[in-house]
Parts: sequence; C-alpha cells; structure tokens
Amino acid sequence: MESILAQIPMFLQLLIATSLGMLIGVERTLAHKTAGLRTYGLVSLGSCLFVLTALTVGQTMSIDESDVMRVVAGIITGIGFLGAGVIILREQTAVGLTTAAGLWVTAGIGVAVGFGLYGLAIATAALTLMTLTVFWYVEHRITPQ
Repeated sequence: MESILAQIPMFLQLLIATSLGMLIGVERTLAHKTAGLRTYGLVSLGSCLFVLTALTVGQTMSIDESDVMRVVAGIITGIGFLGAGVIILREQTAVGLTTAAGLWVTAGIGVAVGFGLYGLAIATAALTLMTLTVFWYVEHRITPQ
C-alpha cells in the first residue's frame, strides 16, 4: 500500500484533469448548455481516476498493460452512454450532439492526464475550446438562417 505522500503526484494529476474538464465546462455553462462546469470536471476527473487506479493496481499485481487499456476502452464505452443520454430529438432534429462530443473528448483529456501526457491533454483542451468558441461563430456565419 502506498503512503499518502507517495500519492501526491496522483492527486495533482486528478487536480489537473478536473481543472481542464472544468475549463471546457465553463464555456458550456456560458453557452447555457445542460452539461456544464461540474459535469465536464467530473467526466475528466473520473476518467483520470480510472486510469490511475488501473496503472497502480497493474504495477502492484504485475498485470499486463493490455488490461490497463481495457479500462480505457470501458471509459470510452461508458462516456458513449452518457453522451447518448444528452442527445434528444426535438422536432425531428437531434439536439445535444456537441455536448455529447464535448463529454467524449473531455474523458479523453482525463485519460491523457492519467497517463501523464500533460502536453497532449492541455493541447486537446485548447483545441476543444477553440472548436466550441471560434468555430461556433464560423458555423453560424455560414449556416443559412
């Protein structure tokens, strides 16, 4: 069993993952979407936690790396169900696709942080925010009203 002090780097990873998820959630909250700051933060936090747990248990029990990747596959599947829950049909049009996609990529950010890929996670968060903000304006300029 690891001591609390030995787990401080993992606590920092959880904090980074939560912060990046919440950063994306702020944009969603400002856009008045149902999934916002807390939801995005929790998705990223949970994804990071699952990876860290799998890695730690894997090292302790000498489990194959492919088993750790099964955890990642489970995260992707679980987020798919969460995303499906936010997609609704309104007047024969699917609503919530961007929210579902945002939750999916936020889970990926949490996974990246869990594996220690901080630069990748930060770049993905920045690209996600750019997609949600800058390209929202582009999309609305080229879409006929």
